[in-house]
Amino acid sequence: MLVYFVFVLGIGFTLKRYMRTSNDFFLAGRSIPAWICGLAFISANLGAQEVIGMGASGAKYGIATSHFYWIGAVPAMVFVGIFMMPFYYGSKARSVPEYLRLRFDEKTRAVNAFSFAIMTVFSSGISMYAMALLIQTLGLFRGIIPDQYIFHVSVLLSAVIVLAYIFLGGLTSAIYNEVLQFFLIVAGFAPLVWVGLKNVGGWHGIQQRLPGAMTHSWQGMTHANTNPLGVEWFGLVMGLGFVLSFGYWCTDFLVVQRAMAANSEESARRVPLIAAIPKMFFPFLVILPGLIAVSVPAVQHVAENHLVGSSTAGTSLGIIPQKVNPVSGAPMLDDKGQPVYNYDLAIPALLLHYFPSGILGLGLTALLASFMSGMAGNVTAFNTVWTYDIYQSYINKRATDAHYLMMGRIATIGGILLSIGAAYAATSFNNIMDALQLVFSFVNAPLFATFLLGMFWKRTTGHGAFSGLILGTGAALLHHGLTLPQDAAPGLHGAWIKLVHTYPSDMAQNFWTAIVAFSVNLLVTVAISLMTKPRPEPELVGLVYSLTPKPVEEHLAWWQKPASLAIAVLVLLVILNLVFA
Repeated sequence: MLVYFVFVLGIGFTLKRYMRTSNDFFLAGRSIPAWICGLAFISANLGAQEVIGMGASGAKYGIATSHFYWIGAVPAMVFVGIFMMPFYYGSKARSVPEYLRLRFDEKTRAVNAFSFAIMTVFSSGISMYAMALLIQTLGLFRGIIPDQYIFHVSVLLSAVIVLAYIFLGGLTSAIYNEVLQFFLIVAGFAPLVWVGLKNVGGWHGIQQRLPGAMTHSWQGMTHANTNPLGVEWFGLVMGLGFVLSFGYWCTDFLVVQRAMAANSEESARRVPLIAAIPKMFFPFLVILPGLIAVSVPAVQHVAENHLVGSSTAGTSLGIIPQKVNPVSGAPMLDDKGQPVYNYDLAIPALLLHYFPSGILGLGLTALLASFMSGMAGNVTAFNTVWTYDIYQSYINKRATDAHYLMMGRIATIGGILLSIGAAYAATSFNNIMDALQLVFSFVNAPLFATFLLGMFWKRTTGHGAFSGLILGTGAALLHHGLTLPQDAAPGLHGAWIKLVHTYPSDMAQNFWTAIVAFSVNLLVTVAISLMTKPRPEPELVGLVYSLTPKPVEEHLAWWQKPASLAIAVLVLLVILNLVFA
């Protein structure tokens, strides 16, 4: 771990002298090769939500969690590479909100800039919470710091380390650290999956120990009550496969920023497609450990002797312990008095159960790397949007480039401080993936409707886009305020207005919140656009698909063309869905 921290901070110090302009700090000078951007593209998403969250979802929902990859990521990544990167890269927009200003108007950009800034803070805070939970769980400071303060010290420690290397090296530092973190995660988790599968009898052994709905990705999807996700196939395909996935991968500046750092438009288009290939196989690294964790017979001494942040009352599901309050340390129960299992500890518990000293250090370092990757990705996106789309647009429009560079570094500090607050809000969820998808359903789901209409319907107006965003987000809040997952208390989980409908799970509620937000935005934007005057077509060249020259690819060999790569990715995707159906 010490060697890793030295490398992380060393990269920041090394790159500091190259951060001469705001373009260097925020967009890495648009000078990075496609394969590096591709790994950073996937690694920026490979934070706590990917490693801990997907492992937790694997334990809670089973192999159906693979839908977050094979339905909820790869098709959208292909779409981004083929259709959307020419707009982002060709328009020379420095951020996604800035593209909205170019396509629509200032007020539409403002709505997205503020909502996105809030979302990145929550996402960064969730990664910070997961890292602090891991440190507390493993008792790394036990005997040095009183147990009741370990969580708080861990939050501050993770904040300081990420702040240091982003403050020094900006986006370039984040990208090169994300590439390092990608290889660390693979090296740490591949042996875990191999050892775990060997000890539970392989995939066949898991199938014998768990219900069929946990080991088949499409089984039971005809009805919400016959599968662990608690959602029927329409809610899955529409809510996750279309609205949430396209809303995230197509409009989230966190990942788009990595592709925009590529050294050419051709490279930028290949970045999401290159990233899609390892993305397809990540379920075997991050979801399988969750399934293995609930397949292993309960091991009492693991919960009692090693997992400091777990209940010592002996209650466990496989080797997943009962959730405790990270501040008070008291075991948590649901409204019916049943134990609340801490699915977020699925992978840490598995690491402690199977790995001896030495390789355990590698596995834990891989976990820490994933948390810092997620935090850094969100913080670099936050400081860019704050500086360009909020500060420069509304507070100080005529400052020097050096001033904006300084403001970017100040924004980095501010983003970290706000993330600390979000880390404490995340403690009320027993699966951080549930919390993240809730945030995405409020921000990305309505935004995707705006992008879809704006890029492919030239009649869309700024008034329509603005009204759609406001009412779409409002519809998401209203739906969440009137619904609640089973066995959840009103509040952060929903029903904070009135309970009118109950969903089988948090994830089902998130999917339908996203569908409602997208649908309301789409209908409102179309209606208002038909009643208002559109912009002249010459102003939309390069911003609308039908009015934009298509990328020239004649000089490329067939295997170098993005379309060929996209077809290969989709064929592999169909095969994987059929194998685990």
